[in-house]
Amino acid sequence: MSNDSLTDSALRFGSGQKVLRIEDPALVRGRGRYTDDTTLPGQLHLMFLRSPHAHARIVSIDTADAQALPGVIAVLTGAGLVEAGVLPIPARMPFKRPDGSPGQAPPRRPLAHDMVRFAGEAVVAVVAESTEAALNALDLVAIDYQDLPAVSDPALAVAEGAPVVWHEAADNIAAQMRHGSAAHAAAAFAGAAHAVSLDLVNQRLAPCSMEPRVTAAHVDQDSGRLVVSISSQMPTGVRTALLATIPGLKDDQIRVTVGDVGGGFGMKGAIHPEDIVVAYAAWLLKRPVKWCSQRLEDFISAVHGRDVRSLAELALDADGRVLALRMKSQANIGAYSTGPGIVIQLLIGAWVSTSIYDIPVIDFELTGVLTNTTPVGAYRGAGRPEFIYIIERLMDAAARKLQIDPAELRRRNMIRPDQMPYCNAMGKVYDCGAFERMLDQGLVLADWKGFATRHSESAARGRLRGRGIATFLEWTGGEAFEETVSVTVRPDGIIELVSATQAMGQGIATSYAQLAVDVFGVPLENIRIVQGDTDRANGFGSAGSRSLFIGGPAIRQASLNTVEHAKELAAQALEAAAGDIEYRAGRFAVVGTDLQIGLFELAGRQTNGQIAASGKTTVGGASWPNACHVCEVEIDPQTGVVEVVAYASVNDIGRVISPTIVRGQIEGGVAQGLGQALSEAVIYGDEAQLSTASFMDYAVPHADSFIGHLTEFDTSVPCTTNALGAKGVGELGTIGATPAAVLAVIDALDRIGLGHAAEKLQMPLTAPKIWQLLNSRPART
Repeated sequence: MSNDSLTDSALRFGSGQKVLRIEDPALVRGRGRYTDDTTLPGQLHLMFLRSPHAHARIVSIDTADAQALPGVIAVLTGAGLVEAGVLPIPARMPFKRPDGSPGQAPPRRPLAHDMVRFAGEAVVAVVAESTEAALNALDLVAIDYQDLPAVSDPALAVAEGAPVVWHEAADNIAAQMRHGSAAHAAAAFAGAAHAVSLDLVNQRLAPCSMEPRVTAAHVDQDSGRLVVSISSQMPTGVRTALLATIPGLKDDQIRVTVGDVGGGFGMKGAIHPEDIVVAYAAWLLKRPVKWCSQRLEDFISAVHGRDVRSLAELALDADGRVLALRMKSQANIGAYSTGPGIVIQLLIGAWVSTSIYDIPVIDFELTGVLTNTTPVGAYRGAGRPEFIYIIERLMDAAARKLQIDPAELRRRNMIRPDQMPYCNAMGKVYDCGAFERMLDQGLVLADWKGFATRHSESAARGRLRGRGIATFLEWTGGEAFEETVSVTVRPDGIIELVSATQAMGQGIATSYAQLAVDVFGVPLENIRIVQGDTDRANGFGSAGSRSLFIGGPAIRQASLNTVEHAKELAAQALEAAAGDIEYRAGRFAVVGTDLQIGLFELAGRQTNGQIAASGKTTVGGASWPNACHVCEVEIDPQTGVVEVVAYASVNDIGRVISPTIVRGQIEGGVAQGLGQALSEAVIYGDEAQLSTASFMDYAVPHADSFIGHLTEFDTSVPCTTNALGAKGVGELGTIGATPAAVLAVIDALDRIGLGHAAEKLQMPLTAPKIWQLLNSRPART
């Protein structure tokens, strides 16, 4: 390939260019390699028997008949694992209880031991030659339970006399955090001209990745090492947890690999008890073992998200300037603390609580409550959607009370560019942001001024139309600001870059490859991104929209380091000084001469047949992507059905590396946020039994539910905390869509005189709720 054509390839496929995802050809041809595609000789199948009770003491377990069934290799119980020395999952609890004592939650064991604390908790595991044999064996396990009272509502859980989930926290309060100043907030409210108060619920949600949880493990015959293949966002975290729980397993005896991942959404961001059981079984039996979760199992036993009830108040002066934000919330963390679940609600979400607004005073009391429900963990947005929903609902309520346009009230309170860097009331520093500029563009894109005409047109068709606006930011980076990438240039024309971040369907390999093309100037097909192998790389993984924001600079730096190292090798090969070597589009040349050598030819000349280098970068802090999202809905008053009829967003994510991918991330996130607003909810019924354990009862959005989005990006405010100028993007759409849609519904109802009643509605705003409210009006005479 000529030098000119290589240069052209770099211009067409580098960062900022619209390219086809490099991940997709294999996937659309059915050549993806998911964990469930793994089948090894002699592979065994593992199935779990789960508790039908939400709270019960395990009196006895009889596995004799199950063990005697043909094809059954092993039957594992919680007591057996404890006797073997298998330890509980390590969990962080960095907070205290209201009395100052350490935070408390029961230890989470791979299989329940002595007690079950939620319906669906794994109690027994059967390992068999086939799934049929394992299922038949599960039917033969006899468990005697002593049923105990259960509680699923956090408000009831903290009431006197409630069932106790864990004896070390008799009041069911796992931990509590206070932020801000109660005295300063009280003074602000006392002197405020206006105040608004809302009781708001961010309902419990279920991550619904296309691929459920899957884990396979085997002992490598040559090395004797345990190899665990898993669908995960954070393979190093899985490895660390296995080392901490499986007895006798040493650091050099384990390898975790991840192939293609069919979506994560936070559910695959931490190890699950089932993963430990599968790994332990393979280590114990020295045979391959695989478990693939059924959809029902994911609904009842994988982590859920959100589930927070908050009483939130806003104090304002006569001109609509916010003086203080006050909040009390109860976060339902479930029966066990996953670590992330309680940190998200008691700390991370609060970091964005004041959003893009200059709010000087806060007073938060945030409480994590134990209940007999599935544990809560990370779910797309992880705390930021909850707190942004709260502040945006308050801003709209204040605008309604003050009779000010909701966009104008937001404008009055926005942090100005000349205030940057800005330290918010939680002590988090925004490095940059032009929030009013995003608002201005969002209003134009959504044709804010033309709404009256559209409202009239809808009314003429018998529809109620409303609009909602959300101006907001989010925090990205996961507070894990360091990343290392290694590069290998091979003589066969492949440049391989290895990263500890993890692809999970978001297209990060394509973005990384484009960044590498920027430096190497070779076609996209010459770049290979390797992830998901703890023998190759270890690090935090992918969560908190950190992959491109933190991993991207490391890709670029490692590529630059490789080129510089290769210049020295080229100088030796061309018998010239390193300072006289220039690199362009895959070739090294001596300046002023026709002496040249290709990058891949140079790699082949090395003793080991390759050129290797690495790059390590540390970003200077979190990134703060922000946006203005405007949603318009129509409501059919005869049925209460809500239809999203327009959605416009202007998004500041700094420098855009892969335009097609970031558009997909924003718009996919919007669909997920609309799901929370309008249809999705995990519901527990009597005796803390899950009522929404399938897609017949849990309503995710359908592709035909939404019209095309108007999505634009403003790249004029690059991030200053990393070398690329890029900000995180993976969760931004989810965060903005929920309040924008809910506020649009409230606006539609407010225009017919139901605004006050509509403000009391809780998500999801389903057709029956809207219909009931519409029909609660007195009949017209």
